[in-house]
Parts: sequence; C-alpha cells; structure tokens
Amino acid sequence: MSDLNDPDVRALLEAPNFAVISTHNADGSVHSTVVWMHPEDGAVAVNSAIGRRWPSNLQRDPRATIVVAEAANPYHFVEIRGRASATTEGAEQHIDALAKKYLGRDTYPFRQPGEQRIKFLIAPERVRHVKQ
Repeated sequence: MSDLNDPDVRALLEAPNFAVISTHNADGSVHSTVVWMHPEDGAVAVNSAIGRRWPSNLQRDPRATIVVAEAANPYHFVEIRGRASATTEGAEQHIDALAKKYLGRDTYPFRQPGEQRIKFLIAPERVRHVKQ
C-alpha cells in the first residue's frame, strides 16, 4: 500500500489532474463528482460551495473516496479513502489557489452572489496507487 508521500503519488496530486470524489447520500447510495484538489498537510484538500450535494453529504457522513488519474494516462491513478473534516476558514483563498492551479487565474471566476465556500481535508485511511 502507498501513502501520500510516495513520489509518484505526490506528482499525481500536485499536477492539475482532475479528481473524482465519491460520498454517501442519505439513502446510502454513492454520489460521485469531478473536483479540483491539492495535497495539504498529509491530506487531500477539496473545495465547494455550502449547500451542494457532495459537501452536504460529507458534513453528514465524513467518509469519502477520491480517485485522481493522470490526464495523459488514466491507467496511472491513486485512490484515497478517508474521512473529511470541514472548515470555512481559508476556503475563499483555497478556491483561488485551486483556480491558479487548474485555470492559471489568480481568482476563482465562477463565484456566485451569496455563495459561501467550504474546504474539506480528506485524511487518508487507505491509499492505493496503480501505474500501468
């Protein structure tokens, strides 16, 4: 089993590769969506707006799975299973940093009026790395 400090895993997480986050709906079904992410403090940081489905799911049930695949080779990926902790502190700055990473823009251009951002750190419990 790998960890987030493995050089190949770290490279996947630091590059602007998209991730798929899977959370649990209230009825037990799985909800998956594409997100931006970045490694932070031994975890994976993701960001969204309060009230959306997957953040609401994580606030109710902190279990999450994130899969990050290399853009040029989707058979090189990492699966991270863990538990999320949420904060609104620094969430605005975090989404701007992600916009820089993924869009090359200094500020996140898709903010909506009245939107409040929320940041989650997914602490890994299991890390699986595949490189083919």
